Amino acid sequence: MSDPYLLHIFSETKNVSPFDINMAYEANYDAVIPYCNVALDEVHGLTQDTIFSRRPEGVKRTAIFIGGRDFHLAVDMLNAAKDAMVRPFEVSVLADPSGAITTAAAMVAVAEARLKEHSDSPLRGSKVAIFGGTGPVGTCVGLLAATAGAEVSVVSHQGVGAAQLVSDQCRKKYGLQMKGADGSSPEAIGKILEDSVVIFNTAKAGVQVVDEAHLKHAAKLKVAVDANAVPPSGIACVDAQDKSKVLAMTPRGALGVGALAVGDIKYRVHTGLLEKMYQSEKPVYLAYEESFAYARTLVGF
Repeated sequence: MSDPYLLHIFSETKNVSPFDINMAYEANYDAVIPYCNVALDEVHGLTQDTIFSRRPEGVKRTAIFIGGRDFHLAVDMLNAAKDAMVRPFEVSVLADPSGAITTAAAMVAVAEARLKEHSDSPLRGSKVAIFGGTGPVGTCVGLLAATAGAEVSVVSHQGVGAAQLVSDQCRKKYGLQMKGADGSSPEAIGKILEDSVVIFNTAKAGVQVVDEAHLKHAAKLKVAVDANAVPPSGIACVDAQDKSKVLAMTPRGALGVGALAVGDIKYRVHTGLLEKMYQSEKPVYLAYEESFAYARTLVGF
């Protein structure tokens, strides 16, 4: 085959995710080549081996995907790959470790759309709480919500200290203001919900973080988005298939969005960005900002 479409996957983990490989073939790449246990300082050399081994037409049909599980490291790897390019030998790069970036983009875009649907309110200026916010998805949700102008609280079941570490890292690395919050007890969670307008659950699957009693006292809550598809739901009464369910027990009739509804947008963002690299005549570099912009178009925002 002359000038096949090739996608090279760089991952800092022992194994490249089968999910990422499947998605790449769904986007019509002819071959997907995985690289495991990749260190940040190896990205430059791998990238230059990728770009200099193809003629001009082949370079246009080459792309790099940054996987793994570490959000911050994936962003650093994307920047390292970009720095290794030598014109005209440049290829497109997409970062999406554990699907965290595209999942987070879908969650925040859906929340914006439901907030507008609920009360024609903007995300900017709204108080947002992210339960399980110290993981890769939660970190990216916080980053995107802060970028959109929300007042973001990262919540950890390990206490405020663990949450504040993540918030401080994002502030130092991206210049965005977030704060840590204590989610270590039902009472602490209830306190957070007193002021939250939007809540996201990105905590461990199969664990209910916010129960019905919490929701009954969530006086300002307008939107609740759950990423947990494994029963029980992470947010009580929000089923995986819910796209805009009125949570009747909440004082303001908040709208609930479940994991499969989020997943539909996430899948379309992920495949859409892979296809963008596949189709682009010029190199594109895609991470959280580009994923969020694409997700917004999908929800009509």
